[in-house]
Amino acid sequence: MNKDHNEVWKSCLSIIRDNIPAPSFRTWFIPIQPLKLERNVLTIQVPSPFFYEYLEEHFIDILRKTIRKELGKDAMLEYNVVMDNTSTINSKPYTVKLPAKDNVNLQNRPVSLPLVSDIAIKNPFVIPGIKKVHVNPQLNPVNTFGNFVEGDCNRLSRSAGYAVANNPGKTAFNPLFLYGPSGLGKTHLAQAIGIEVKNRFQDKTVLYVAANKFITQFSESTRSNTRNDFLHFYQMIDVLIIDDVQDFAGKEKSQDTFFHIFNQLHQSGKQLILTSDRSPIELNGLSKRLISRFKWGLSADLQVPDYSTRLSILKQKLYNDGIELEDQIIEYVASNITTNVRELEGALVSLLAQSTLNKKTITIELAKKIIDNLVKNTKREITIEYIQKVVCDYFDMNVDVLQSKTRKREIVQARQIAMFFSKNLTSSSLSTIGSQIGGKDHATVLHAYKTVNNLAETNKEFKEYIKDIEKKLKVF
Repeated sequence: MNKDHNEVWKSCLSIIRDNIPAPSFRTWFIPIQPLKLERNVLTIQVPSPFFYEYLEEHFIDILRKTIRKELGKDAMLEYNVVMDNTSTINSKPYTVKLPAKDNVNLQNRPVSLPLVSDIAIKNPFVIPGIKKVHVNPQLNPVNTFGNFVEGDCNRLSRSAGYAVANNPGKTAFNPLFLYGPSGLGKTHLAQAIGIEVKNRFQDKTVLYVAANKFITQFSESTRSNTRNDFLHFYQMIDVLIIDDVQDFAGKEKSQDTFFHIFNQLHQSGKQLILTSDRSPIELNGLSKRLISRFKWGLSADLQVPDYSTRLSILKQKLYNDGIELEDQIIEYVASNITTNVRELEGALVSLLAQSTLNKKTITIELAKKIIDNLVKNTKREITIEYIQKVVCDYFDMNVDVLQSKTRKREIVQARQIAMFFSKNLTSSSLSTIGSQIGGKDHATVLHAYKTVNNLAETNKEFKEYIKDIEKKLKVF
């Protein structure tokens, strides 16, 4: 009996899993869906053009070998990439096929973006003799790729950022939308892209600006009747980085102006990089047409770093500062400061400062005293990781079971409760919550939240579960 596309791809995955690192397998192969198998051509669907480009660059050999092993030496691979590029003219997602390298057989397609109509801004580039003035990019030289520690929590975002830096405005992920809770490195990564662009393309004009500053500049230009100068300035930027775009909420005129600037830059092949504390679909107070532009490229989230990443961040900072500490001390800090990168580095600074001011050698006892005191006197943020632990302890199950794909009723219910409290008690996006609890999507998290709410209202026993777990979490 011939195998179908699901069986063939499952066999391929079992081989690939044994030949690449586990984090790479989770990031780049779990999201792939097999679509069909016709003769010796296997079609797989990848979630974005970036995935296709990354697979072709880093995993083409292993893909070629596994496909040939399963389907024979004449086997071929076909990619389908769902493009979620929406505009005022055409808001329906469409599927495209991308050309592949070597013997991967695909049809070529023209790279085109949705048209944008009704742009009422005059293009300053058509003015004869216009020259770009020197623009201070407003980048912190410390925020380089070299100083950005990669881990499971940020691998997709960093890879996308590096690809953009190497080819600004010419990749399929424009804009690059980086999102996640505060303190996880969004600004660092966005600025690292800008720094890398300046190093590689000295003629390109790069600008980093916070959304609040953009709003202030726009208001001042309106009062001083210099709005055209404001528009012309932003339209000449080659790589525009806007930090904290959620701050545009409720600022209708600023949104409208940025919408037109966005369109002009995008149509001109310029690169846009945006950061936010939540995903595009979770942004409130922004116009639908602006949100649709944010979804044109790649949306990549940064998550709370796991223990190994926290450890690497601390070691990197100590190395950069020329400081040596015992591994036991570094491990203690990494184990006890779990919320975000900013607090992690802050804890290390506090430890070094106390040691210097009091002229004491940093020992594990001193580290425990300072870090414990710091944690005790700081409003600690409840993490998704901690919520899962509390829920699993309450129902007497292992966290690995909660993270598994099993559909047993009691496990599904525990998973939904963990999602419910993660939405209520953390600032994480629905996508981030889902990815950390069983690798689910934002729709699953939203369904879980509604299910738990309904059960708590109609089932007394279930309501007691929720109250008990809530008490345990609030003791934290």
